[in-house]
Amino acid sequence: MTLSVALRHGFSGFTLDLAFDAPPGLTALFGRSGAGKSTVVNAVAGLLRPDAGRIALDGRVLTDTEARIHVPAHRRRIGYVFQDGRLFPHLTVRQNLLYGRFFAPRDAAGPALGPIAELLGIGALLHRRPATLSGGERSRVALGRAILSAPRALLMDEPFAALDEARKVEILPYLERLRDETGLPILYVSHSLAEVARLATTTVLLSNGRVVAAGPTAAILGDPGTASVLGAHEAGGVIAVRVAGDDADGLTRLETGAGPIWLPRIDAAPGRVLHLRILAQDVMLARDAPRAISALNVLPVTLAALRPEGAAVIVQLDLDGQKLLSRVTARSSRVLGLRPGLRLHAVIKTAAIAAEGDAAPPAQAPLAQDGARG
Repeated sequence: MTLSVALRHGFSGFTLDLAFDAPPGLTALFGRSGAGKSTVVNAVAGLLRPDAGRIALDGRVLTDTEARIHVPAHRRRIGYVFQDGRLFPHLTVRQNLLYGRFFAPRDAAGPALGPIAELLGIGALLHRRPATLSGGERSRVALGRAILSAPRALLMDEPFAALDEARKVEILPYLERLRDETGLPILYVSHSLAEVARLATTTVLLSNGRVVAAGPTAAILGDPGTASVLGAHEAGGVIAVRVAGDDADGLTRLETGAGPIWLPRIDAAPGRVLHLRILAQDVMLARDAPRAISALNVLPVTLAALRPEGAAVIVQLDLDGQKLLSRVTARSSRVLGLRPGLRLHAVIKTAAIAAEGDAAPPAQAPLAQDGARG
């Protein structure tokens, strides 16, 4: 199923005017506060009537202002997971989950309670009430309730914003399984690029009510043109790596098409494909292969594109078909003679684990000692 969205809506001092498609998988809406993310989700849910627009899910029109079509929210068959979960405190977990079934059509071939409880790891919680659950457990129950309504799409508006990092690490693998095993289009609002890099198959980047870029997440995050929207400290690429195994000194070897990367030991079986988010500010460049340095991860790359940004330059690097970004000063760019097509060596200082189903947290994992940046 594909969710197609085209909206125009005016507020005091702000106008939303955008269009995008959300294919199967998880589509992240990312942008700064006030970019219009929650407005889009509320319009898709049927909670907002836009001034103009058309919303269709797998060809079924939900909103069409020209045709005067506006399907009520309760008839759209779209699950909505809010930030606070909104569980009924007087009902057990089982009763909260089954409440979602009231909104499913009688003939809908929706999932059963047992498989969803197993998918989300809440089978042992069915007899308990929300007040006795952790924040991560409540989030999983809210997610299960939305799924059991047999939705044709799922909306999630910063559902884990109130959770600490430990609870987020607990729940993200369940959301990955949901993304991969249900086939639902998921529209996911987030302020966390680490979440986007880990979860999203597609990213829609919003700024001031407009779509700045939309497409596969790795392509969007690795595009130097989006760096100014993401912010100087958030810009970076996402690359796929394959776990080769653990070395005796406590490091895990990860294979790329251009050579190995070593990380402090992570809990992932050999052969598993993970995704690494590498910030532009943590990639240094060298014309020649550096020798006798503390950095373990030095990979050959080709300079693909340059984008000046004030006193800095965002450099897009081709790593055997995958894209990295590096942020260097304009002076360093001149000294190195940077230009498209130039062969370089990327010295990767740190990376964040943004893994497909990996148990390790998406936290900063140091790769080398600190040093001066160009």
